[in-house]
Amino acid sequence: MATGRTHRPATRSRGIPEATVARLPLYLRALTTLSERSVPTVSSEELAAAAGVNSAKLRKDFSYLGSYGTRGVGYDVEYLVYQISRELGLTQDWPVVIVGIGNLGAALANYGGFASRGFRVAALIDADPGLTGKPVAGIPVQHTDDLEKIIKADRVSIGVIATPAGAAQQVCDRLVAAGVTSILNFAPTVLSVPDGVDVRKVDLSIELQILAFHEQRKSGEEIAAGEGAKAAAAVTPPGDSSDQGPDGDVPAVMPA
Repeated sequence: MATGRTHRPATRSRGIPEATVARLPLYLRALTTLSERSVPTVSSEELAAAAGVNSAKLRKDFSYLGSYGTRGVGYDVEYLVYQISRELGLTQDWPVVIVGIGNLGAALANYGGFASRGFRVAALIDADPGLTGKPVAGIPVQHTDDLEKIIKADRVSIGVIATPAGAAQQVCDRLVAAGVTSILNFAPTVLSVPDGVDVRKVDLSIELQILAFHEQRKSGEEIAAGEGAKAAAAVTPPGDSSDQGPDGDVPAVMPA
């Protein structure tokens, strides 16, 4: 079986922009849903709406893949699933190690979406001797002392760091030294890596803080709108008939 060590995705060599690469998983998720519903074809407008992008951007992204669809028919769903999966390197097995089996690490280990998307959790690793040998998601936890040996034995090129912030850089250094070239970092810290190593950071607290900002802004807009209404009411008190006609209506033509 092919592994992550023997093949790298072709996106960079083919000149696909990073912004397009970042959207390919969105398209794949939407297409997979359509495939599961046995939908044979999809228009660019329908797929763009499902992926949360505009159709012009979608068509531009697909042009990098050499896929232009058929006028009046749309895109073949199954072929696009294969094409995007191939570009993302998901038509092969990618062994992954998860380091740090606390609450978050255990949740990631139990996530069923890895296997269906081409990622095999090869090992779970933690520094706590009390966890060694205990199964999580059916996989026994191994100690960090064996990290390098595990990476070499399973030919791992992708590592997931779910440790506390203070331990993340040391774990990262060991992963890189052992040959890992791609890291998904859940630790709340910025990692320093050499050239040739890719890091993707997932910080849930930052995402929540961004949402808090938008909530605060919406609340501020509501308060401002309420104060504006009060100010308007103060300028024109209820029952003010200065501009009303004899029957209480505003005259169609104001007097000169």
